[in-house]
Amino acid sequence: TPEPTRRRPAWLVPVAVVAVPALLAGLVVALAHPEPAGGETVAVSAQDCGRGFTAPEPGRRTFRMRNTGDQTSEVYLIDPSSNAVYGEIEGLAPGTTRDLVATVAGGTYAWRCVPGDGKAVTSKAVRVGGAAGAHAVVPVSERDLAAPLTAYRAYADRGLATLVTRTRKLSDDIRAGHLDTARTDWLTAHRTYASLGAAYGTFEDFEQKIDGRPDGLPGGVHDRDFTGFHRIEYGLWHGEPAAGLKGVAQQLADDSAGLRKAFPHQDFDPSDLPLRAHEVLENTLQFELTGDTDQGSGTGLATADANLAGTRELLAVLRPLLTTRAPRLLPAADADVARLQRLLDSAHHGTGWTPVDRLGRVAKARLDGATGQLLEDLSPVPDLLEVRKSA
Repeated sequence: TPEPTRRRPAWLVPVAVVAVPALLAGLVVALAHPEPAGGETVAVSAQDCGRGFTAPEPGRRTFRMRNTGDQTSEVYLIDPSSNAVYGEIEGLAPGTTRDLVATVAGGTYAWRCVPGDGKAVTSKAVRVGGAAGAHAVVPVSERDLAAPLTAYRAYADRGLATLVTRTRKLSDDIRAGHLDTARTDWLTAHRTYASLGAAYGTFEDFEQKIDGRPDGLPGGVHDRDFTGFHRIEYGLWHGEPAAGLKGVAQQLADDSAGLRKAFPHQDFDPSDLPLRAHEVLENTLQFELTGDTDQGSGTGLATADANLAGTRELLAVLRPLLTTRAPRLLPAADADVARLQRLLDSAHHGTGWTPVDRLGRVAKARLDGATGQLLEDLSPVPDLLEVRKSA
């Protein structure tokens, strides 16, 4: 599976304005417009944070956020009692104005301005009368993500230990000329690697060496830089003799061992965890369920199954943070995961898997639909658990 790119999910609005997705009913939405659409102008700077802010009437309101300082700033509309965020703008440059649209209900509101130097300033709070109803997202800090990161690193380390054992077994099979056994052991080892998707961004050059594809290489599948699982897959399922695969199999075993040794010292960005909760399966839909990564084994659904197992583990370590911020998200995602698992199980027959290109039209549509629904329900996770400077 290709490494998920480190980017914001596609459902976020442009121009660096962060919005809590509409999928979470009742949460505020912040939108960017080229020109202000009117409304109250609020100053953003270390000296003037919140100047011009008065208690708004309940309902959907537009705030014209004007950076009056000399540093690019982030600004948050918060509940000062909990630091929960109703809306935010990132990267508001000096002298610029941008709209923030928020739904206001009964409660207490303030602005928190965070200039580039990181010294947060909070405005005077105002009280809005009436019934509560404007839900906010409690910000996440790197400290909050420390325990999930520790748990996931332990999971990945165990997986890498297993990977080392299984790639050595694969190399031994090929060295002995036992290619039928090698095909079975190739899939077992590859599924182990495919279950570690949330850590791919940490693996650095090892990811390309271990699971890279021939796309873009001058020699294609015959390029000397085409290595790892997919190179061995191509050889095993295209009649290549064991002698031609011994070197690449040994290299895969060595690279797997090298990755396991390096992993404890590699930088694992805590923000990768919530991003990968969505992006691993996004890549599954794009690459595995289209057959794009297949080099002859027809095991894309087995890889998708391993990707799902890795996503399930990721959700398990993030569950405490998500439960308090979006209590309806996880039950929906759990139901989606169960549905997708049933569909994948139906394509698994003994030690074999139905190739993607042999799925019936209805079965393929159901599989794509179940994956798409799970992606939709997981799409708020990166934003809900984004590390913010608002606290």
